[in-house]
Amino acid sequence: MKHSNKKRILTVLVISGILMLALIALMSGIQVPSFLQVKTGYLPSEAWLLDRHNEVISIKRINSKVRRLEWLSLKEISPAIQNYVIVSEDRRFYEHTGVDWHAVLASAWSNLLHILDGKHPRGASTVTMQLAGFIDPALLPASNKRTFIQKINQVLTAIEIEKNWSKEEILEAYFNLASFRGEIIGVHAASYALFGNHPSALNQNQSLLLVALLKGPLSKSALVSSRACAILKSSHLENNSTCEDLLVLAHETLDLHNNQLSQESIAPHLAQKLLTQPGVRIQATLDANLQRFAIQSIRGHLLQLGGQNVNDGAAIVIDNKTGEILAYVGSSGSLSLAADVDGIMALRQAGSTLKPMLYGMAISNKLLTAASAMDDSPIQINTPMGLYIPQNYDRDFKGIVSVRTALASSLNVPAVRTLGLIGVDSFVRTLRSYGLHNLSEDGNYYGLSLALGGVDINLMELTNAYRALANAGIWHPVKFINSEKVPNTPLQQSNRVVSTQAASIIANILADKSARALTFGLENPLSTRIWTAVKTGTSKDMRDNWCVGFSSRYTVGVWVGNFSGKPMKDVSGASGAAPIWRDIVEFLHVGKSSTQPQIPSGVVSRAVHFIPEIETPRNEWFVSGTEADVVRLVGNVKQGAAQYAKILYPTNGTVIAIDPDIPTNHQRVQFSYKGGIDVTWMLDGANVGSEKDGWWQPTSGNHELVMKDLSGNELDSVVFDVRGSALP
Repeated sequence: MKHSNKKRILTVLVISGILMLALIALMSGIQVPSFLQVKTGYLPSEAWLLDRHNEVISIKRINSKVRRLEWLSLKEISPAIQNYVIVSEDRRFYEHTGVDWHAVLASAWSNLLHILDGKHPRGASTVTMQLAGFIDPALLPASNKRTFIQKINQVLTAIEIEKNWSKEEILEAYFNLASFRGEIIGVHAASYALFGNHPSALNQNQSLLLVALLKGPLSKSALVSSRACAILKSSHLENNSTCEDLLVLAHETLDLHNNQLSQESIAPHLAQKLLTQPGVRIQATLDANLQRFAIQSIRGHLLQLGGQNVNDGAAIVIDNKTGEILAYVGSSGSLSLAADVDGIMALRQAGSTLKPMLYGMAISNKLLTAASAMDDSPIQINTPMGLYIPQNYDRDFKGIVSVRTALASSLNVPAVRTLGLIGVDSFVRTLRSYGLHNLSEDGNYYGLSLALGGVDINLMELTNAYRALANAGIWHPVKFINSEKVPNTPLQQSNRVVSTQAASIIANILADKSARALTFGLENPLSTRIWTAVKTGTSKDMRDNWCVGFSSRYTVGVWVGNFSGKPMKDVSGASGAAPIWRDIVEFLHVGKSSTQPQIPSGVVSRAVHFIPEIETPRNEWFVSGTEADVVRLVGNVKQGAAQYAKILYPTNGTVIAIDPDIPTNHQRVQFSYKGGIDVTWMLDGANVGSEKDGWWQPTSGNHELVMKDLSGNELDSVVFDVRGSALP
């Protein structure tokens, strides 16, 4: 058949097709959604978590079938890719009304020739026709072939779109709905996934590559670069690149690249908790800078503990007044063997962290005062499970001590005796009121070991329980989401868990550096430059350690251990969690103060002394009606004084550093003790004085200090280390 006859036949077919389409269009009544409906119905595959200052801190993928980012306006998309799409896909885009009849005629003629020659036909779909397929999946081809009816409906839908949409709206929707590579939908996701750039920053070659992908999203890099090269040559747009440049870029991008949509998340565990619906942007109460600092502190300190079998850590910061969570670090990230575990919500053994609530209850009920004498000596308790023999962390017993010292120095036997005084069932109920919801059994189930943390808790509930102490005994729930962004937020519940008076006394004890020196020494990570009240805890076999405390503004909780449950090696709350806690507290108070709470109404301060002198005289806080000027122990006073005498400083294992900038003869170490008798100090076997408080010029080395009474009987001993050298 001659080509002239073919052309006449084709012309008749095309004119007939146009008339048929016009007739169908009049009868079809096809309805298309508005641009606003399509845009509103668009749903990204991701959800975003923002900090309190609107910084994105986590992105969580919700839809696993596709990858879409947020809808972009046309002005946010590079002009380069817009130009190349027009050149490649629809040169007469701004002239036609949905169907480019010139292209249809040319395509039909070409297709007839291709069919007669046994070649594959080519299409003439406009951008609008392609968009019709994106909007209505029923118009998409099956196995890359559209039926005749699908093609007719696609054309009719495109015509309807052009009637109701502007050209700019059509282009904007096209760029947001087009498939570029595999599961990646829209230029926003494609630009970030392939190039790590926002679509507004796409250059000429990147734009060419993306446009070439539109014709075959799964094509290999060589074919994509070949298409891009063809578009470059036919576009006549200004571009100094070569086809070789496009081949290199296609290879680097499609063959070697890693999906750059995966953004580093600084709050993955909270994102997992809060982000449940695709497309949402939730503003959390977190502070991104504080979150990053807490992460760095945990990772840095765990690295310092290398070799001591510590892999995991978690930290949380709560605003005392509002209950807003300001930092939420659930794990140590890449240092962890189970980084997805949320260490803030994971149940771990409480250790000594429940003692403040225990003594607070006893003081609130006027069963004890901060000056009450407690016996820290070996005890055996018969239980249904056998003998219960509580020990102190350092395996030493301190004799008779005050409640202040027992709590601040975290002595175990006095805590067990106190629990026996108030009753296990009562304490369980009190702990539940503090928000420790995992205590689901009665008192018999936990027994007296509850005083020493024989129960599993999580870091968030524990830290918020300490916040109740910071808030004068009032407990409130925490907040994760910025309430300013949540309209009609209901008033949050609150309840009193301990009296204001008892809460203030407990806080005062936990802030007392001298009272904790018996166990921790005067130099320890619990000391901060501002007022803070703090408590550590270490669980059985060193599987968990905690440090939780508060300033007048914030409550901070830190946990360190192993998610696997494996024990650490010689890591206590003071050496594991406490340095991280102190770092975070100091960071929080840069340029901010923490004021020491005033003595509240119903609390009186009295000068108190002990007979015998188990502790030095001091001003003590009492709930009104329980105050005393003298705490007198019954029994043989002289023998009792000798029995209760203990070295206060240095404690066993203390490391003392000589200041190299101070002359040797100007440096002194003070030996101090408690007890109402005269003593003699023996250092490395030599008598160094018999003063009540001895002063010694330090010399480098390992030393043993022994305290004896005047009859030569040994009362106590410690070993300590002095390091460094001073100016002559």
